[in-house]
Amino acid sequence: MRNFDNSKRIAIKIGTNTLSRAGAVDAAYIRSVARQVAQLIKAGREVVLITSGAIGMGAGKLGVTGTVRGIKVRQAYAAIGQPLLMTEYRKSFDKLGLTCAQVLLTAEVLNHRQTYLNLKNAIETLLKLGVVPVLNENDCVATDEIGSAFGDNDKLSALVASKLDADLLIMLSDIDALYDRNPRKYDDAKPIKAVYEITDEIIKSAGSRGSKFATGGMKSKIAAAQIAANAGCRIVLADGRVKDVITKIVAGDEIGTVFMPKRKLSNRLRWLLNSASAGTITIDDGAAAAVRKKKSLLPKGIKSVSGDFKSGDVVMLNNIAKAVTNFGSGELKLIIGKHSSEIKDVLGSGKKDVVATPENIVFLDY
Repeated sequence: MRNFDNSKRIAIKIGTNTLSRAGAVDAAYIRSVARQVAQLIKAGREVVLITSGAIGMGAGKLGVTGTVRGIKVRQAYAAIGQPLLMTEYRKSFDKLGLTCAQVLLTAEVLNHRQTYLNLKNAIETLLKLGVVPVLNENDCVATDEIGSAFGDNDKLSALVASKLDADLLIMLSDIDALYDRNPRKYDDAKPIKAVYEITDEIIKSAGSRGSKFATGGMKSKIAAAQIAANAGCRIVLADGRVKDVITKIVAGDEIGTVFMPKRKLSNRLRWLLNSASAGTITIDDGAAAAVRKKKSLLPKGIKSVSGDFKSGDVVMLNNIAKAVTNFGSGELKLIIGKHSSEIKDVLGSGKKDVVATPENIVFLDY
């Protein structure tokens, strides 16, 4: 459970409150992280860093101490803070003879298969070159309104760990563990050393969002654990301010909470599961049963179509699965309930005879 000897690729997420002090970059802490990462690389591991802090750093530079509200203001603070953040990472790694690379992401990059593959190839190349990729959400351009925001870097870290086939995700935060009840309210709350299944009870007890600059909280960390679990990736949530916390975790010390995965999906199915859906195909019970048995989805089993999507887009099947559709929404509406043999007569030649194949369908549950 805590044996990470075979964990070759490690993703490390550092929260805003962990790497900053009084609204400024804690250079000494970043040097400590760099030193530990250097030790892992020397031991033959590959490391990807996912960092928060750009908005907080920008606010601190301007002397802002209150809650940061408004998309435009947060974007501006991120633009100010991101180079300050990367300067500290660069200086820290330079002293250790390592090069780091900045990678800024929006959700759109990971949602589209081709741009996701481009990103994956770029990071794989950086790792082969011995470079440390430092990833952050591109807060300067990402907004919830255009669907390009991840929501928080906990989710981003889990998506990165999942889509880059990381063996271990270490989430460093000011939250030291998952507790059986809220430790801020109950003095007898006890930390949970290991989680084998994320139940509804655990989700409900997770609480709300984080601090004035951060957007995470225990709820977002549990959601991240669910994402990484589908990749067969273990997560350790720990207090980022524990001395040498990274090397201790990798060595197997019982620090924080470890979340154990329940299944390991293929890289393609993980991309599909974690991509935003462009619409919904409502199917009947017979079709739902068939696709669960790894059968293709046929137009005969479709009841209705909602949303505006095209061939190759990711869509929901009821609320049970995601699929890559072979037809656009307009085409599907013309062949609802028809036999596959009728597709050619309705849409013309050159069209596939199934709506989605088993290798392009993934269920949300286990």
